[in-house]
Amino acid sequence: MKNNDPIYVAGHQGLVGSAIHRALTAHGYSNIITRTRQETDLRRQGDVHALFSGTHPKYVFLAAAKVGGIMANATHPAQFIGDNLAIQTNVIEACRMYGVEKLLFLGSSCIYPKLASIPITEDQLMTGPLEPTNEAYAVAKIAGLVMCQAYAKEYNMRSISLMPTNLYGPGDNFDPASSHVIPSMLRKFHEARDGGEVEIWGTGTPRREFLHVDDLARACLFLMNRYDSPDPINVGVGHDVAISELAELVKRVT
Repeated sequence: MKNNDPIYVAGHQGLVGSAIHRALTAHGYSNIITRTRQETDLRRQGDVHALFSGTHPKYVFLAAAKVGGIMANATHPAQFIGDNLAIQTNVIEACRMYGVEKLLFLGSSCIYPKLASIPITEDQLMTGPLEPTNEAYAVAKIAGLVMCQAYAKEYNMRSISLMPTNLYGPGDNFDPASSHVIPSMLRKFHEARDGGEVEIWGTGTPRREFLHVDDLARACLFLMNRYDSPDPINVGVGHDVAISELAELVKRVT
């Protein structure tokens, strides 16, 4: 990417999109295209075509998605699969129609089987059943990855698919009904500092890998410039932590 290339960051107000926007700005990219959800609803094909026909982005970071924690995924599976399929389909097709040079699609580590061996490698994709609580979201992300591969095969469209591990950082969602584990714990312990109790779901023994969102953003820029395979690539830190250890850490910090 050249510094003056038109670069569209879809979802620039979200956790990942805002981090990508920060990274692009820090690296001197000056022609960054952004739209709020009120300005452009990516679930609507007409909105997406109006954006692309009016701006003609050369590079696209697809960080827009409907995301949430365990409770949100379990309660609203139709919204998670419907909204994400619509967003991905509209943006990927617009990239083809308007001659985008390269697309970066952001998936999730939840695309891998529930019982995938650790460390999870890319070749474990679709080798077993998914985690039931976020199956709808995971299926949507798998569809986006396969769609990128199909467009590469049929239309020769350049796209890469990144599968980040669990994320946290500035711009996170702290809503107790829809947040992921780190922001959820941070809020619970923060509100309990004056003597309240904190309930942590489960046994505390499962292990999870966590990545700061600004580190993911730097990986996105690096891979947009240096990676060209349609095969998915995992992005993580290479070590994990037990939920009970994480709870103790958050307790000490707060």
